[in-house]
Amino acid sequence: MAFFSILTSLALEHWRPLRQPLPHYRQYGRFTHWLERRFNAGEFSHGAIAWGLAVLPLLAAVALVYWVLSGIAPFLGWVWNVAVLYATLGFKYYSDDAERIARLLRDGDLDAARRHLADWRGGDTSQFSAEALTRVAIEQTLAASHRQMFGVLIWFAVLVPLGPVGAVLFRAASILDRRWADTGGRFGAFARRAFHAINWLPARLTALTYAIAGNFEDATFAWRTQADTWPEPEEGVIVAAGAGAMGIKLGQPVTVGGETAWRPDLGTGQPPDADCIDSAVSMIWRGLVIWLVAGLLVVVAGWVA
Repeated sequence: MAFFSILTSLALEHWRPLRQPLPHYRQYGRFTHWLERRFNAGEFSHGAIAWGLAVLPLLAAVALVYWVLSGIAPFLGWVWNVAVLYATLGFKYYSDDAERIARLLRDGDLDAARRHLADWRGGDTSQFSAEALTRVAIEQTLAASHRQMFGVLIWFAVLVPLGPVGAVLFRAASILDRRWADTGGRFGAFARRAFHAINWLPARLTALTYAIAGNFEDATFAWRTQADTWPEPEEGVIVAAGAGAMGIKLGQPVTVGGETAWRPDLGTGQPPDADCIDSAVSMIWRGLVIWLVAGLLVVVAGWVA
């Protein structure tokens, strides 16, 4: 049932992707902002309490609904799995963003590409060169594929006896890491550490996916030797492996606000061009297909046995 839950939710997300702004994420964002205002006194323990209040009741509710529906009919439990997975996935609208940036770069519309990347990524992109835009767009695409797809599916599979709890755990932890990691004091430290622990295994499985779908040797070399230089360790694993798998160079300095922002080199080979953005998206879907085929083989083996 887990395999078909994943397959159905991915098909729905591909053919009928949710579009931003997403109402359920906006409501959750308001709730986390309220918790931050109430609990942020700059202490680690306050952040831990707020994280627990933001995550644990949500997980309990999702599990309770799954158990109730499964008790009525297994099919209803499966429908709940699909619905929650569909709501927590979201790579398709990011892959569409990446492909749109690639088209703008090929058309030579650098200003529009800068604006689109800024809307997606945030921050100042007004002085990015075409090469810098391409590098950052690929990095964003690789990271988004993990946060919005692979990480969600991996944790769903790990906690599948609890229904879609794993998918919700990963997405909630990811959101809180993004929202609270940069808050003042030590309030956001627990959210950062919690996501680091939750993300440790999925990040490496995503990196392995890129290695299998691309150049395995270069991907593992970049993963081993370069990932630790990236500011976010787990994201460094993902982006380094992706760059190595594609045989391109990512990272490297960019110009922000008239100043050069240093960033380490990731990957091997040549600087990427606009077509490499499309290649990154293709590699990600290719990696997903590999895992789906492996899952189908497991299901068939179970039927035969």
